[in-house]
Amino acid sequence: MNPFEKSILWVEKPFDLKTRAQVLEIQKKPKLLHDSFCKDLEFGTGGMRGIMGIGSNRINKYTIGKNTQGLSKYLQKIFHKENIKVVIAYDSRNNSKKLSKVVANVLSANKINVYIFTTLRPTPELSFAIKKLKAHCGIVLTASHNPSEYNGYKIYWKDGGQIVPPQDQEIANEITSTDFNEILFNPIKKNITYIDKVIDDSFIKTSCKLADFSIANKKSFKIVFTPIHGTTFKLIPRIFKTAGFTNIHIVKEQTTPDGDFPTVESPNPEDPESLKMAITLAESINADIVIGTDPDGDRLGIAIKNEDKKFILLNGNQIMIILTRFLLERKSEKIKLNNSYFIASTIVSSPMMLNLAKEFNINCRIGLTGFKWIAKMITDFPNEKFIAGGEESNGFLVGDLLRDKDALTSSLLACNLGIFLKNNKSSIHKYLIECYVKYGFFKEKLISINKNSEKGLIEISNIMRSYRESPPKYFSNIMVITIEDYLTGESKNTLSNKIDYLTLPKTNLLRFILEDNSMISIRPSGTEPKIKYYISVNKKMSSIKNYNKLNSELNLKIEDIKKGLIK
Repeated sequence: MNPFEKSILWVEKPFDLKTRAQVLEIQKKPKLLHDSFCKDLEFGTGGMRGIMGIGSNRINKYTIGKNTQGLSKYLQKIFHKENIKVVIAYDSRNNSKKLSKVVANVLSANKINVYIFTTLRPTPELSFAIKKLKAHCGIVLTASHNPSEYNGYKIYWKDGGQIVPPQDQEIANEITSTDFNEILFNPIKKNITYIDKVIDDSFIKTSCKLADFSIANKKSFKIVFTPIHGTTFKLIPRIFKTAGFTNIHIVKEQTTPDGDFPTVESPNPEDPESLKMAITLAESINADIVIGTDPDGDRLGIAIKNEDKKFILLNGNQIMIILTRFLLERKSEKIKLNNSYFIASTIVSSPMMLNLAKEFNINCRIGLTGFKWIAKMITDFPNEKFIAGGEESNGFLVGDLLRDKDALTSSLLACNLGIFLKNNKSSIHKYLIECYVKYGFFKEKLISINKNSEKGLIEISNIMRSYRESPPKYFSNIMVITIEDYLTGESKNTLSNKIDYLTLPKTNLLRFILEDNSMISIRPSGTEPKIKYYISVNKKMSSIKNYNKLNSELNLKIEDIKKGLIK
């Protein structure tokens, strides 16, 4: 069906009168009609994300309802002999609360017990609540750090982690086979229970258990914090104060939850602009650290002072390295670490984590892009104790009491690191440079290119095909030694033409390993019409004194690779 034919279905039952009237107006606007009905918004590997509005290609009560009806049918098949429980949370985005009620109503109408927060909560607290309540599943209404017009729907399983194969495809198939007229919108109210304080208090206690240490002078450590109009505006200050950090300064203009994110272009703590107001406040009061979180509280941004006392924003790889090292150092004071413990990361994140693991004689497990794969490792390796895991996109998890990236507990860990170093006349910046001396100076760069046009997905597909059919032999005059294609599962040595087979699940990602151990990875985004290029370069570093020189050299190297990379 073309967009107009598809829209005709939306001007009759089961769609309500208001929706029908809106569709009739959309039919008068060809571009809007096309955008709203050109396809069905897809349930992807972990859920669904898109622009809010009316139509099959939009987030609305009907597309969300269809997801939930399909999920209900799946849960009833899998757990038909059990008393099924599902936890629901939502973030600060426009319509998140309203959509969460749609989800709760549909689940309850299908005789599933629903546990829902009365107000917005961060995603990691949802993961925690699933395990705490021994639920079968969880759903969060969020679009993470996407622009304000987006919303989304993510599904978590009973281990507290996002769904992974084969469940994701099985759920998607159930949703696809569900018709809009099957959706049960009328709730059975006795099946809905509201949860708040008990879970909040337990989550705060758990965060402190995982990331707090008996360190002196916490009250002297000056913290600037911004929730960037998101869910962490109450919980992070409570966590800090419970742990003894009372010198907290919150960016007032960004404290109130607001789905329009009026003070930033993007509510993404990876973006320096999103922490600009926080850094300005930190400079004015001579703060020790800046902490910012994205709207659903799973990603964190950290700004620290460099040796010139200027605030700089750490990237996700740097955050991962310093937090992991600090945690391992503290644990090694109490227990003997060995290969019955592990840390984790992803294939596009810094290889420095492997060297860090060697230093402490523990395992480092590497998974595909996406934190769900780190969560899966905890289940897949029950005889090994998970300590921490991180990824380049500013996600970090401490311990296994929840199963998704957790900006709240990670923020507390960062503050403990900061005061520990301050007490010892050092700094986070110096600590980071020491990591480069110990584990190698690895420097990474992400280049993310939007392809928002109608032909964007075709362009991305053509780029990936071009790299597969005509792989480069050199980047910046450095020979490509290995080509890893995670779609075919093959690794080719370019010198011998020997083919080995990759052990990770298949995904649309290419990785080129160069003669000097530099790496370039290319993949389409899983949630947005973007293609992403990851560049990782490195040098050995014998002394802190060499930092500025080597940093400049690695920056130049990245720029040289970048010039010949983008097609």
